[in-house]
Amino acid sequence: MPDEIHASDLFEIIRTTRSMRRLKPDPVPNGLIRKILEAGVCAPSGGNTQRWRFLVIRDTKIKETVGALYKRAWDEQVAPRYRAGEPAPGMSRERFLRLLDAAEYLAAHIHEAPVWIVPCLQGGTPSRTSGSSIYPAVQNMLLAARALGLGATLTTLYLQFEKEAEAALGLPPGFHSYALLPIGYPMGRFGPVRRIALTDVVYEDRWGKSFSD
Repeated sequence: MPDEIHASDLFEIIRTTRSMRRLKPDPVPNGLIRKILEAGVCAPSGGNTQRWRFLVIRDTKIKETVGALYKRAWDEQVAPRYRAGEPAPGMSRERFLRLLDAAEYLAAHIHEAPVWIVPCLQGGTPSRTSGSSIYPAVQNMLLAARALGLGATLTTLYLQFEKEAEAALGLPPGFHSYALLPIGYPMGRFGPVRRIALTDVVYEDRWGKSFSD
């Protein structure tokens, strides 16, 4: 039954779409990037307005400029907070440190990723609701990258210096970037994601009541 086979493939892709922060500098064919973008524009948007735009960045100078802002945000704001904090619930100290190392690597090497996709949206100041018209497209692209054997991750750290970054990206008035997706062939291997158990995060009918499946 073909539909069940496809469903099985989809859930396997979802279960193994890890954030891949260590990427090879090897070039990625345009045909694969096109497939990722096509997956993105299949996503829903509010009123089907499709006010999104997607910047594909390969230019070395742009990546270096925005990458320097990313590194600065990591060094000055994020790394000190993370390193002074404690692992998330259920995460071992060892795994937490591995996560920090991967994030540190990305901060130092994000400009070396062969391709960036920067999802943008037309409209005023980004809000809690505006993201609903762009982040489904982002998730589609992350899943598509995984299906094609490409590593990617969603990061917004560069938005600590939003005006400078968006100027370097050349965004026109009325458009804002919502994420940066560095894409490339992964140095590591894909594997199952690790998440909190459903029993700890899902309630039924009222807050705090356990979900029964």
